[in-house]
Amino acid sequence: MIYIRLPFLAALLSIAAACSKTPPAPAASPIPEVGVVTLEARTVTLTRELPGRTSPFVVAEVRPQVTGLVRKRTFTEGSLVKKGQLLYKLDDATLSADVGAARAQLARAEATLNAAKLNGERTGELARIEAVSKQDNENAVAALRQAEADVAAQRASLARTDVLLGYSSITSPITGRIGKSTVTQGALVTANQTAALATVQQLDPMYVDLAQSSGELLALRKQFATGKAQQANTPVQLLLEDGTPYEHAGKLTFSDVTVDPDTGSYLLRVVVPNPRNVLMPGAFVRAVLGNAVRENAILAPQRGITRDPKGNATALVLGKDNKVEARAVKVSQTVGDQWLVEEGLIVGDRVIVEGVQKVKPGAQARGVAPGAVAPAAPTAAAKK
Repeated sequence: MIYIRLPFLAALLSIAAACSKTPPAPAASPIPEVGVVTLEARTVTLTRELPGRTSPFVVAEVRPQVTGLVRKRTFTEGSLVKKGQLLYKLDDATLSADVGAARAQLARAEATLNAAKLNGERTGELARIEAVSKQDNENAVAALRQAEADVAAQRASLARTDVLLGYSSITSPITGRIGKSTVTQGALVTANQTAALATVQQLDPMYVDLAQSSGELLALRKQFATGKAQQANTPVQLLLEDGTPYEHAGKLTFSDVTVDPDTGSYLLRVVVPNPRNVLMPGAFVRAVLGNAVRENAILAPQRGITRDPKGNATALVLGKDNKVEARAVKVSQTVGDQWLVEEGLIVGDRVIVEGVQKVKPGAQARGVAPGAVAPAAPTAAAKK
């Protein structure tokens, strides 16, 4: 007869009871939350950031118009000069002598004219009483006309020498900043020489020359022709070389009609105020230019648009039945932190911008406002 101890029997019964219990069913996975943005139609001004260079509004090269030695320079390099301000004074001794000689020639011609007038009057009186021949009278009249012509010629010669004497004082043709001088006191300068003595630049306002792709121009013209967009007339905002916005807005004043065959771009010119001379000629800037205005445009957040290795853009959309859909979209350009959508999305679509890693196409999800998505539950590995 076999005896089984009570403690051992109780242990066996407890083990059998534990094995007979069915395992609990796994808990249902909760529906993940995703942050969504509902797309709306709005009016958008399409802008384009273009590189450019600054250039002076007016540039004048100071050149001599007569030959002579530089007696003195009367300006400070880099300073502001006024229109008509004396810049260089040339030695004018020879020119002054030419003026004196021209005045003497004019005086001689005037004396000859006076004698011709008196002779003509006497000859005319004698001709009326037939005291002199008709030929003598005609000669006296001709001498008077020649004397008058000589006086006019000498007056013109005197005026010319006066002009040349004035050229010995070289003045600024415009108001602006003058650069360095290429000559010093005692240098010989010649009329019509190729090298400028100095350069004066008007820096307020300032030109900004931009280059835009001809392909972009064609695309804009198509949008204007179809009524998809209207031309914008907005001020031009400049960004300095370090990215700082310039304090004054510019105005687009010129669009070239020729495309550069080397770059495929055409020139745009902007005029911008420069009262404090912040902009200097030749500086690199970027200009934010308003190209067109789009009515009923659709903008999608950039973080809601992804691209595959081939560059195709896609977006995850939460449908009406709260199922995730993958949409192929076509975007054209950025507007701030958003994409301008051309195809694939419509007004009212809920684009997923947060929690994309939690869902996949066809799965259920619950849309919430961006920033209100609950953090993902830690995994078993994370708990360990």
